[in-house]
Amino acid sequence: MAEGGDAATVAHEAGNAVQETPKAEPEKAAAPAEPAPPAEPAEPTVRTIVLTGHGGYDKLSVQQKPQPKAGKGEVLVRVKAAGLNFSELMVRQGLHDRMTKPPVVLGMEAAGVIEELGEDVSGLEVGQNVICLAQTGMWREIVAVPATNVFIMPEEMSYEEGAAIPLSYLTAYFMLFDFGNLRPGKSLLVHIAAGGVGWAATQLAKTVDNVTIFGTASASKHDAIKENGVDHPIDYRTRDYAEEIKNISPKGVDVVLDPLGGADTSKGLQLLRPMGKIVTYGSANMVKGENRNLMKMAKTLWQSTSVSPVSLVKTNKAIAGFQLAHLTGEIELVRSAFQDILNMYKDGKIKPRIDSVWAFEQVAEAMQQMNERRNIGKVILSPEKEPTKPAEGDAAPTSPLKKKKPSLFRRLSKRASRSKDEGEKKDEVKNAKKESPIKKLRARLSGGDPNIEDTDKQTEEKVDEAVKEEAPTEPAAQEEKKDEAPAEEPEKIEVAVENPAETDDAKAAAADVVPDDKPVENEEKADGDASQEAN
Repeated sequence: MAEGGDAATVAHEAGNAVQETPKAEPEKAAAPAEPAPPAEPAEPTVRTIVLTGHGGYDKLSVQQKPQPKAGKGEVLVRVKAAGLNFSELMVRQGLHDRMTKPPVVLGMEAAGVIEELGEDVSGLEVGQNVICLAQTGMWREIVAVPATNVFIMPEEMSYEEGAAIPLSYLTAYFMLFDFGNLRPGKSLLVHIAAGGVGWAATQLAKTVDNVTIFGTASASKHDAIKENGVDHPIDYRTRDYAEEIKNISPKGVDVVLDPLGGADTSKGLQLLRPMGKIVTYGSANMVKGENRNLMKMAKTLWQSTSVSPVSLVKTNKAIAGFQLAHLTGEIELVRSAFQDILNMYKDGKIKPRIDSVWAFEQVAEAMQQMNERRNIGKVILSPEKEPTKPAEGDAAPTSPLKKKKPSLFRRLSKRASRSKDEGEKKDEVKNAKKESPIKKLRARLSGGDPNIEDTDKQTEEKVDEAVKEEAPTEPAAQEEKKDEAPAEEPEKIEVAVENPAETDDAKAAAADVVPDDKPVENEEKADGDASQEAN
């Protein structure tokens, strides 16, 4: 009963608990969700060649960068082709005087299509093919350029030609016609005549009547530069171009275009006729190899000419310097000159030569093509070109990720160590020549000690055995030698000298015939061979 009563009590309490539990209120209708804000469209990007630091070819990479926008007075251009210039090689190595701290986008010239006009732009239309100039930043798929630096391309001009003309032809134009004052009947020296500026200078000079052109280039490029207008090609690798010019024109030349610097500037100054002019526009002699060479830089600067105004007065000569990048504020001057150049193109007087076109991803190979002086004409970069492998049999440029050269300190240390080793070897050979034949034989038999004591019985026995083997006394051996040529004198002496059992008088007699400090002929030859091998 107790248990039943307890169970009833528990049930009754449970029922009350159920009754006391509040009823759940009906759920309210969910409030409609607020619409999410529309996602902002991803910022458009363009493929861009970025210089990440100063150094070798591995400092260049293709990256995705935000697409530029056309600001006030600017034009947005989709790049079809961009030019590569020697100045970009110098910037990469950290040699250019107008360097921007990396990371930076290089490129000073390009050709493409207008996609957008900024505010206050007139005279241009979307869809026009144009040529662009800038201080830097042209190696992108899309660029924003000031409208004053944009020129409408002639209809017959290709994008590659449009990218090849600006810097090379403007540089040559100002040097020849502004600084050089080139006139009919004058003569001209063009260095690197197969390069972009050299090619342009030759064509522009030929627009003047009766101008004689000397051009330096490797022998394999002579046919090309002669066809372009060079009258006297000179292989600078095998001949002294100054002597060659003097042989043809004893008085020299009227104008020298000098992109080399260093000792070549001094030679160019000496080649000038009275009233002649040399125009310097680069220091290509500093750029040797993939990376910056401090020794080459120092040598070029040290060899650079230093001329006083008095010496120029006495010789009636002039020196000028030119760099297009420093004409930033002279836009009207640049536009006027470039319009003359485009008119010459339309008239068929000039035509740029395209050496090769490279994909953006192959910018390292393109630079190497120019750095190793393998190009004839202009090297072009194209954002639309797919990377290609060199054809079978063609010389493929080496990988841009080449093994880094040892430092200058390591190279000099290694050279000093090598010289020391070679000097020690020479001393050893020299000392060996002074040893007597008997000492050499004893040294060979006793393990290398030439100063072994004469009382060493074991060595004396070995010497006696060697002497017996080298000079057999058996009748059979003597019969075999009858038919042979007479034995040389050194062999007879060797038997007499190399027997340590001889008396002091016998040794002295042998010494009178062959002194210790004068080895026999065969030993001299052996020692000579050893010396040559050591060297």
